Amino acid sequence: MAIPRAFRVEFGEMFPLGCYMVGEVEQVKDFEASTPGKPVWARDKDTGEFVWQVTVLDCDPEARDKTLKVKVTSPVQPVPPAPMPGLPFIPVEFDGLTVTPWQNGQRIAYSVRARDMRPPRASAGATSARTAAAGKDAGRDAA
Repeated sequence: MAIPRAFRVEFGEMFPLGCYMVGEVEQVKDFEASTPGKPVWARDKDTGEFVWQVTVLDCDPEARDKTLKVKVTSPVQPVPPAPMPGLPFIPVEFDGLTVTPWQNGQRIAYSVRARDMRPPRASAGATSARTAAAGKDAGRDAA
């Protein structure tokens, strides 16, 4: 049995309550190849595309780590979704998520990668909740 280096995970499994982008999209340096006067940008070992980093805030109040960095592989800088009025941070979702565990001293840490970053989709659960609420309001108006 071959154990993969990175494990695929669906966005909803990793961020069941969603996540927000905090900060900017940053290009990741290859620290081994860079010199003080000449940065070398990191490339994904599998695709050869550049690696970009996005810091996100996990909306799950029980999350072990409230913020984490998601690395996105892309030939060009990923464009974040447009800010939403009234929100301090930008809600985002990721496609093609993988998690790679690694040992950090006595603790197991995780490297999170994604193929793409995009605006959130309306979830079926949110749509159902809105529909149910609308039905309750309609029932109240009829009474």
